[in-house]
Amino acid sequence: MEEINQTIQKEVIIEFPSTESFLKPVMVEVKKPNESKSNTAPDSKIVINAPKTETIEGKNPEFVKPRLRRKNIEAGIIDLTKGKLKEGVKESSLSKIDILKKLSSGTGLREGLDNIVNGGMGALIVISNPSTENLFQGGFKINCKFTSKRLMELAKMDGALILSDDFKKICYANTLLTPNKNLTTMETGTRHQAAERTAKQSGAMVIAVSERIGKITIYHGNSKYVLQNTEELLRRATETMQILEKQREVFDELIVNMNLLELNNMVSVGDVCSILERLEMIRKMSNIINEYIIELGKDGIILRMRMREITKGIEKTEDLIMKDYFIKPLKARQFFEGLSFDGLLDLDNIAIVLFGCSLEKSIIPKGYRLLSKTHLNREEVDSLIRHFKNLEAIFSGNKDIIRRIIRDNPDKLQKELSSLREHIIVGKKI
Repeated sequence: MEEINQTIQKEVIIEFPSTESFLKPVMVEVKKPNESKSNTAPDSKIVINAPKTETIEGKNPEFVKPRLRRKNIEAGIIDLTKGKLKEGVKESSLSKIDILKKLSSGTGLREGLDNIVNGGMGALIVISNPSTENLFQGGFKINCKFTSKRLMELAKMDGALILSDDFKKICYANTLLTPNKNLTTMETGTRHQAAERTAKQSGAMVIAVSERIGKITIYHGNSKYVLQNTEELLRRATETMQILEKQREVFDELIVNMNLLELNNMVSVGDVCSILERLEMIRKMSNIINEYIIELGKDGIILRMRMREITKGIEKTEDLIMKDYFIKPLKARQFFEGLSFDGLLDLDNIAIVLFGCSLEKSIIPKGYRLLSKTHLNREEVDSLIRHFKNLEAIFSGNKDIIRRIIRDNPDKLQKELSSLREHIIVGKKI
């Protein structure tokens, strides 16, 4: 039986592909396809420019989220002449979150992997799918129930382990992986090269445990992730949570100020951009902490409870603010999803893209957010806004007209509006 070389020369850590848009041009070397069998085309350079965002409030607005994945291009995974994955490379079906759930603290697989690391051993584990059947040879069939102890014992052999797609069985042990050697890889060690190529060719999840440095690396399709130490992960999650709490405090102060500005019809584009900037920061940081919590598993329960408390009501508030100031809130949301943390700090750019004007320009809210504090249902709020157009007109609107629109207890609405005005003037949180 051939032995797998377990010598690992170097660890190259590559993060999962980001969801952020790449707005800078990317220069890529490609060869044009031959126009005919007798003619050959010379090498050429193609500049791929990400689409430009236009003003959302402008004429015929369009927002196209860039779809090219820069890391896949650089790794030679995407064939630019055809606009799709190269032959032999399969697309990932699981997200990063799905993978972290399978390997979170407290699961049997994570326990087995930790035992392998603590025992100073290496391992190569493939989660089978129909495409992996022809990518290994040799070894012997096990077909037994999965346990963390069995995984550790079988990992003492040199070959790869093959697990069932539901993680419930150990199918084969001591096998030799035989992926296509022409697939590109950034790894230097034999074990990690075989793991990356197998993942790319089959689209399966492959786990490589480094014997020398004890790192657990997950390959899935074209993605790679290195599992972090639980103590270090918990420390980073706690630090990020503290920053999130501070962001929530700043946001609450901005909301109190926004209430007063809306009541006096003094809102500017800069005020709206500042609120949306803070909301998007909270959302992005929550996503980061959520990944930490998922990977922590049972060790992240307290953090999960705390994060839910901090972010309570954030999504609803963001939706209402978007409805207050945008004709097409979805396009504004798509714009923010494509921004990095650095992009969020450029309020001038946000104002130009979303509103097509400077930060100082005045803007009038429709009133969805403040009217949500009353007893009115959605249909009644929509009716009021359709008739009066904005919040200022609603507060100063004719009582008889309001009674015709709100037939169910209109006097109660008047009392609620008066109460809202009083609370906002004295600076109370509503």
